[in-house]
This record gives sequence, C-alpha cells and structure tokens, in this order.
Amino acid sequence: MGKWVNSLWKKYETELKGQREMINSMHMGNHIVIKDLDSIKALVDKLGIEMVYHDGEQASNLTAEASTMARRTHLTDLGSIANLDLSELGAGKEGWLDNPNLLCALDTDSLAIANRYFLLVLDWSHPSAPAAFRVKIRPNLSPIEAEYISALEWLVFDDIRVIAIGTSCGYLLIYSLGGDLIHRQLVYPGRILRLRVRGTKRDITEDTTSFEEVCVVIPGIIARFDGSVIQRVLQRWYQETQNRFWNQSSVDKGLEEYENSSTLIPYQCWNVSKYGSCVDAAVTGVMPPPLMELQSSDRYYCAVTIGVDAAISAFRLSEDRSRSFVGAILSKVVPATFSTIASFSKLVWRTQQPAKKAEPKPQPFARALPLTCLKDHPRKGEKLTLSPSGTLAAITDSLGRIMLLDTRALVVVRLWKGYRDASCLFVERLVNKDSREHVKNDYCLCLAIHAPRKGIVEIWQMRMGPRILTVPCPKGSKILQPTYRFGSTFAASSSTSYKPLEVFFLNGDSGKLSRLN
Repeated sequence: MGKWVNSLWKKYETELKGQREMINSMHMGNHIVIKDLDSIKALVDKLGIEMVYHDGEQASNLTAEASTMARRTHLTDLGSIANLDLSELGAGKEGWLDNPNLLCALDTDSLAIANRYFLLVLDWSHPSAPAAFRVKIRPNLSPIEAEYISALEWLVFDDIRVIAIGTSCGYLLIYSLGGDLIHRQLVYPGRILRLRVRGTKRDITEDTTSFEEVCVVIPGIIARFDGSVIQRVLQRWYQETQNRFWNQSSVDKGLEEYENSSTLIPYQCWNVSKYGSCVDAAVTGVMPPPLMELQSSDRYYCAVTIGVDAAISAFRLSEDRSRSFVGAILSKVVPATFSTIASFSKLVWRTQQPAKKAEPKPQPFARALPLTCLKDHPRKGEKLTLSPSGTLAAITDSLGRIMLLDTRALVVVRLWKGYRDASCLFVERLVNKDSREHVKNDYCLCLAIHAPRKGIVEIWQMRMGPRILTVPCPKGSKILQPTYRFGSTFAASSSTSYKPLEVFFLNGDSGKLSRLN
C-alpha cells in the first residue's frame, strides 16, 4: 500500500515539474513579446510626433497662404478702428465682438457700436485714414425699469441719415448724427429684439410689389412703420431745426424733445404668438387676401416667425383692426360708454383733479391669421435673414442647420448641416463681366454663411447652386451688411451702374474692416 501511494506522489511530482517548466517558458515568451510591443509603441509615438509636426507645419503654411490669397484676391481693406479707445465696449479682450449685449450697425463709411447704455458712431474717409469718433449718444433710459438698448439700425434716406434705437421697454428712439433726440415712441411694452429696414430692392429675375418699411420685432409682436411716413417726420424735424437756427430762437432742449416725442408715427401692430413667443420675425412682403374674404383696399402681408416652440411659423397680416362684427361693436361702443360715464361723474362730483401727463398706450392689434408652422422638438429657431425681395429666408436653428425657406410657397427648399452658431447674409455676385456699367441682371443672388467654429465664410449660389467660394475668417470676426437705403429702388431700376449687395468683415482683434469682393 505504501509503495503504491509513493508511486502516485512521484508521478504527480513529475507532472508538476513539467507544467512549471512550461509556465516558466510562457512567462519568458510573454516578457519578450511585451518588450517588443513597448519598442513598437515607442516607434509609433515617434512617428506620430513627426507626422503631427510636419502636418502642422504644412497646415500653418497652407493657412497662411490661404489667408494671404484671401486678402489679396477676395478681401479689400476699407478702414480700421484699432486706433480708437473702445475699452468701454470691451475692446482689447479676446472675442469682444461675440458679446451678445454688443450691437453693430454698418453704413457707408460709418459704424455704430452700442452696448446696453450708450452707443458710439465711428467714421473714416478712406482706407488709409484712421477712424474717428463722430458722436457718443447716451439715451435717457428708465432706471426703474432697468431699461437698456436692445436693438440698433441705421435709417438712411436720400439726404438724411439717422440712427434708430430699440429699448428693452418697447420704445423706438431716433437720433440725429449730432446726438439730438428726434423722436421717441412706445411701440409695445416688451423688449425690442430687432429693427428691420427693408424696401423694394428685388431679387434677380423676380418681380414684387414696391413698398419700404421699418419692422419692429418684439417677442410675439410685429410692428410695421411705413418708410415714407418716417421720412416726412424726419424732414419736418430738420426743417424746423433749420428755421430755429436762422431765427436764432433759443428753445429749451427738454421742451423740444417733449414736443418731438408727442407726435406719434402711425404704424400697424400684430400679435403673432399663436404658436409661442418668437425670437425673430420679419414681414416678407405683400400677399393676396383669403379666398372668402371681402374685397377691400386693405393690404395683406406675409410674416415669418421663428422661436422655441415652433421653429418656423407663418401668418397672414391684415391692416384692418375692426373687420369682425364683434370687434366693430367693441371699438365703437366701449370708448363711448366710458366717455359718457366720465363726463357724468364730473358733473355730479364737480371735482377738479390736477392734470396728469397721459401715459403712452400701445396700439390695438390688427388681425393675424396663422398659415402654417413647423414644430420639430428639440429644434429651435435662432436667426432669420431675408433676401432683398423677401422671397427667400435663411433660418439657423439650435441643431446647427440652416434652412432656406421659400416665403411664397412656405416650403423649405434647401438644408445645410453642421453650422452651429452660424450667421447668414445674402450677397450678389457678378456673373456678366463684359459690360462696363453693370446693371442688376449682371448679378446672381448668393448666400454667405459665416461658420465661426470652422473659421470660414462660404458663398453658395441660390437657390440650388454650388458653393462657389470659401474665405478664411479669423476668430472673433463678425460679418456685417450696410442697411437698406430708402429710395434706392429708382436707382436700381435705372440704367446707371447698379450697386450690388455686399458683405463686410469686422475683425475684433485687429480692428480692420474689409469688404468681400
């Protein structure tokens, strides 16, 4: 029995020794393989560093070459604001133009920059001349309501240039280039998001009804001022100012501002919050009345809004505020009733109350009929840009997409992806270079897309054309476009040389203003 057990133990011992030798050999092989892998990893890292270095050097060379090529062929320097002290606006900090509280408006040889409480107007005469301060305007804002500047735009007529300001309390302010308040009017209580100036400048091969307007966008509200009415108000103010100058009559400035602000400019106002509050909106043009509507001389407008609840919404706007029978009764009976009651109460109590300054009241809404809407959660509309005639609209959303909307058919006809935080402007490109004096038909409509995350500006031909140009855009830059000039329709339709839509680059770091050729 003992010999048998001893033989078993020896057999097991022999097998264990064999397995130990095999395991030792495996450990040795693994150690060698690990060393080889470490050597290979070191070689790969070295190769990667060399590739990154050479690629980075080559990319920097290509970027510098592309930037030089862009500056040499596609960009023309117009001026610089680097010589001015704009520290009050945040200049000197990286990306200071990206501040959402900073507003910019461009006009010929002039730039208006505003923060929440004041604005500066800068001028330059030619590219080699440094920019100069024109005027600093500090509006009289309400500290109780924490009022601030929320919108900025130029109003340019044939012989008049003024600056329009929208405030967070819904007031429209118009200032002269001398810093004088020309007009102050309450549009509607609420923050003015944008001031849009648009007129009869038509797209290529398009024909639209002529009109010129100033559109005020408030969350859920659209107001429209006729351009000719604003022009008459401005002309009357300048004429009265000139007469006072020649008569050498001293008038108190506060009284003068009060008299100017007491004259209200008529306008139309619509409530477009059917599908939620909007972040941007525009009146795209005149549209036909509904099929079953009574024929009248009133105009109907088409409005497009974008917002959080509905990415895109469209409305038919009517000029008539008392179309319905119930509305007519309320508009006539209610004011007469309150007037009668007030007169009767004065006769009974014979009280003489001190006269109080009447508070401005918002204008009643005209009728807005919803046409369609696009709800695509979590897509949210961010910015809206109209073509000159209003037949196309470029809309950016929170998903990094750009939609091209046909505002007549209310159909998205094109879509771009991968453009987060983008901004768009329509531009006209010269296609017929044979003639000396170019007319409108020598240009084609394009869309300029500024992709700040990519650091480029792309030019796409409308509507279904290819991408025809890519221009590097330095970080911290902004694309701008001069405001519409009232009365330019007659010049555009004449045989004289046509001035196309252009895009300008404002570099916040270098202070240079350039034009895209």
